[in-house]
Amino acid sequence: MKLQSRLPDTETSIFAIMSKLAVEQGAINLSQGFPDFAVDPVLIDLIHRFMKEGYNQYAPMPGMPALRAVVADVISKTYNRTINAETEITVTAGGTQALFASIAAFIHPGDEVLVFDPAYDSYNPAIRLNGGVPVHINLTYPDFSIDWDLVKSKITPRTRLIMINTPHNPSGAVLSAADLRTLEALADEYDLIVLSDEVYERIIFDGLRHESVLHYPKLAARSVAVFSFGKTFHATGWKVGYTVAPEELTREIRKAHQFITFSVNTPVQLALAEYMKEPQHYLNLGTFYQAKRDYFLEGIKGSSFEPIACHGSYFQTLSYRSVSSSPDRQMAEELTVKHKVASIPVSVFYNDKTDNGLLRFCFAKNEQTLDRAMEILRKL
Repeated sequence: MKLQSRLPDTETSIFAIMSKLAVEQGAINLSQGFPDFAVDPVLIDLIHRFMKEGYNQYAPMPGMPALRAVVADVISKTYNRTINAETEITVTAGGTQALFASIAAFIHPGDEVLVFDPAYDSYNPAIRLNGGVPVHINLTYPDFSIDWDLVKSKITPRTRLIMINTPHNPSGAVLSAADLRTLEALADEYDLIVLSDEVYERIIFDGLRHESVLHYPKLAARSVAVFSFGKTFHATGWKVGYTVAPEELTREIRKAHQFITFSVNTPVQLALAEYMKEPQHYLNLGTFYQAKRDYFLEGIKGSSFEPIACHGSYFQTLSYRSVSSSPDRQMAEELTVKHKVASIPVSVFYNDKTDNGLLRFCFAKNEQTLDRAMEILRKL
């Protein structure tokens, strides 16, 4: 059998590799980005209730109307923007599928997509699988800001789409209002679609406002915003997310979505719709995770690791240059095998494998897990 791979240079995800190594070595796993504490029992009970009531068949392709209606209401209250639940919201099998369906909807062979590195590892393969050409632009180290003059220089007649991610994985950086205004002007000038990965929208710190594309009417008119219930409600394994986009963009996203997953878990959608009627179930998430970030930073004081500023997400990047001059992947493996704490080397998020001597740690863990990890890190 002759087989020609469409992703010949793609290997097993670093998240799977490091989690597997953590299990093999009996290490504390701060690598993969998922919480190790319980989902609210109220939400679990709601799912059980809807299952018992018989809601176990296919949901409508765009998502359950009840969930889309609640999402539209939340968006109105959060971003002061009126959204049509019927024509502008699509429920997806997680944020990653939302991103893939959006790229599949808009990218034709040869179209260029601007991507900021370090970037979530699904962006590049999704673009290439749909015939697009990723154009990678490195964020400015160490604050992981965007050089907008550099961005403008990378735009060509083939540029179709620009992807942003705020709060940013892996760095924890967030975009400012000035960034969004500059993006708005560029997108308008060059007729670009903006794909905005905002799955950590509720996890933002230090009194900052989440600068969503939905805050900016002219930008929102040409943008797809991607969100994740899994990140907001500590249930990443449920894989439920959604897109918010103008009707003409949503129409195209749904054309792709219906042939990727068609529809998403019915009882979970109904449970989320009921659960989100109480704003306190999601409004205090930033405070909750900021306390965990601060707890982690306080706990590693005295170590040789240097924190990089984190204003959002549930990841903290640490520079280990005072500990070792090893490449970051080697350092991550050594930390896992010898010291029993697993992390993610940040170079894997760069197309050019830029290595600034950084490791990414997930602090979405209970205090017992963090205490054991911090005790080890303080000794290094």
